[in-house]
Amino acid sequence: MDNDPLPRTSADPESTLSDDMKSEPANSTLLSVPRASSPVNRHVSLGKRDLYHGAFWLIYLAMAWFVFEIESWLVASFRSGLSLLWWRLLIEGCMMLAAILPGFAMARIEGRSFGVFGLPAHRAFRRNLWVGTLWGIASLSVLMLVLHVAGVFEFGTFALHGIRIFKFAAYYAVLFLLTGFFEEFLVRGYSQWALARVMNFWPAAAFLSIGFGCIHGANPGESKTGLVAAGLIGFFLCLTLRRTGDLWWAVGFHMAWDWGESYLYSVPDSGALLPGHLLNSSFHGPDWLTGGTVGPEGSYLVFVVIGALWVAFDRAYPDVKYATK
Repeated sequence: MDNDPLPRTSADPESTLSDDMKSEPANSTLLSVPRASSPVNRHVSLGKRDLYHGAFWLIYLAMAWFVFEIESWLVASFRSGLSLLWWRLLIEGCMMLAAILPGFAMARIEGRSFGVFGLPAHRAFRRNLWVGTLWGIASLSVLMLVLHVAGVFEFGTFALHGIRIFKFAAYYAVLFLLTGFFEEFLVRGYSQWALARVMNFWPAAAFLSIGFGCIHGANPGESKTGLVAAGLIGFFLCLTLRRTGDLWWAVGFHMAWDWGESYLYSVPDSGALLPGHLLNSSFHGPDWLTGGTVGPEGSYLVFVVIGALWVAFDRAYPDVKYATK
């Protein structure tokens, strides 16, 4: 059961100290003085650790910004020769690298494996990614089906034909895979790992999920409902990180949800309707139900879906596998 906000590892100094104190003889005079002062020592040590990891998180963010600025300068000359679709793919790739490359640098600086930040290589593109992909497309499909049954969403006719169906399906799969890597590692990768060591897992998850929702405010056509939904989806993905032990499930879910909105069901994704979508679908009804310009993420029904996802995932993955090391 997930009862401890941040499970301790065997290297936790507080855990070791507690075990040592339990094993001390009750009448020990020699160790009585260190025992009396140890709470103060632990408090000072904890403060230094908080400052250490908080500073490293800021360094990581600064490095990510710097890498993206360099990348933007390097690829600026390609802008005129690329279509909007290929330019979008290039920029998404740059943002992914800007989030992940500093993670390797921080792993080197801290003397850790990069995999502890959420993307272990030995689990790359394995079960967690594909299971998360299935959950993502299935949950969105349930939402769209309910909207269709409610009479506010119509699938419409095919907007693409022939080989273009497969070309755009592949394009958006790659685009949103890059998006999944970028957003998941930036928010729930190194950032979650570092801040969890400062304020424990769930406070860090709440703080970063609020930030994740606010970031979506830059999207055109967003609404307050959409921002809250984005934050809650981010908070749910923190649960998937905690229970699976890595980000691969979340990356798959993120990719499938965005792919399903933008391509398969051809509806706005966080306020953006992208070209090359599969269907000529349409909404007609009140914004609170359809989501309006935001798309399904702005519908009040999305909160029911998020709640159902949380309950179902909690039962399917009851054990905590994520821990700072």
